Amino acid sequence: METSALIKSLVQEGQLLALAAEEAGPDAAVPTCPAWQVRHLLRHTGMVHRWATVFVAEGCTEYRPEAGEPDLDGDELLEWFREGHGLLVGALSEAPPDVSCWSFLPAPTPLHFWARRQAHETAVHRADAQSAAGGDPGEVAPEFAVDGVDELLSAFHARGKSRVRTETPRVLRVRATDTGDVWTVRLSPEPPRTGRTEEGPADCEVSGTAERLYLTLWNRLPLDAVSITGDTGLARLWREQSGITWS
Repeated sequence: METSALIKSLVQEGQLLALAAEEAGPDAAVPTCPAWQVRHLLRHTGMVHRWATVFVAEGCTEYRPEAGEPDLDGDELLEWFREGHGLLVGALSEAPPDVSCWSFLPAPTPLHFWARRQAHETAVHRADAQSAAGGDPGEVAPEFAVDGVDELLSAFHARGKSRVRTETPRVLRVRATDTGDVWTVRLSPEPPRTGRTEEGPADCEVSGTAERLYLTLWNRLPLDAVSITGDTGLARLWREQSGITWS
């Protein structure tokens, strides 16, 4: 996706997150994040937005730790979240295309990285907020969902931090039935290697619409939201080991 399209998605996702959080209320449990209430969701996502803004707005080329979550609640917390979301959108929209700043996943430019990462960060937590408000995780546009699946498989889980590993080589295929996109994920004792082609046989295939794949692979829908053929143990391995943690 183009950087401008990702920023547009970030705008929409942040607004929807705030609306769902307001509807649910700060005390509401977040079913997709069992340890959280809505207040924790807002504090976390708002903190991440401000953390990302520093790199883009200040052209910071070295890692900086986040400033911590605020001791805010209720309407004050919601306003703080909305303000931080607006600051992030402004920083991304106003930054020059060639801005130099720190990033941590492969991308065409640092600006594209931050627009992509924050759009998907916000979209996943928007799904959390909507689940807390008593609804389904909500719609995800196919193109955006494909981009998010690709970021997850080809970037996040290409890192040494990935715990999705097998003792012997195995192949997991991921297929978006509505867009035709296919990923082949090669598992081993090393970090997964993912290609965007259908290469050889697979031990397990996970298929569904791009939206369903996006929400399932980010662990916001159960595995039965998609179709699984072959060795279901590989799908369960993903469920158990693929979680992305802040630290």
